[in-house]
Amino acid sequence: MNIESYSDLLLAAGMQSEPQRLLFVFAKAELPAGYTHKQKDNFEQGKGGTLSPVLCVDKLPEEVTDFKVLVSESNVIGVNWDIAFVSALAGRGGFSPNSDEASQPLKMMTEKIQNGMINEFLTFNKQGELVSLY
Repeated sequence: MNIESYSDLLLAAGMQSEPQRLLFVFAKAELPAGYTHKQKDNFEQGKGGTLSPVLCVDKLPEEVTDFKVLVSESNVIGVNWDIAFVSALAGRGGFSPNSDEASQPLKMMTEKIQNGMINEFLTFNKQGELVSLY
């Protein structure tokens, strides 16, 4: 299935043979350490910069049927972010993974993002739109 929206992601999760737990790593766009004048200009125009993880969360698909729920929750706890990286963790034996089982995959996801290895994750902006990062 080609995922083109957050709704598609939820649909795809529901179509899997085992129940899923969604993994979210929220990141903030920042200027890199030792940035140049050109990098600063590009950043101010919404181009370039680095994405630094600021929050990790795992949810069952039925807990986040609307992307606005995630945005609202992050606003309540006061975490400012620009991009949400999303992946899924499959359950087994007909049971969804629990939050304890999601902690290590979330840690690995965060490390991959910090190292720029983001091509295996879906990325959404705060409006819940799928975005492509390059």
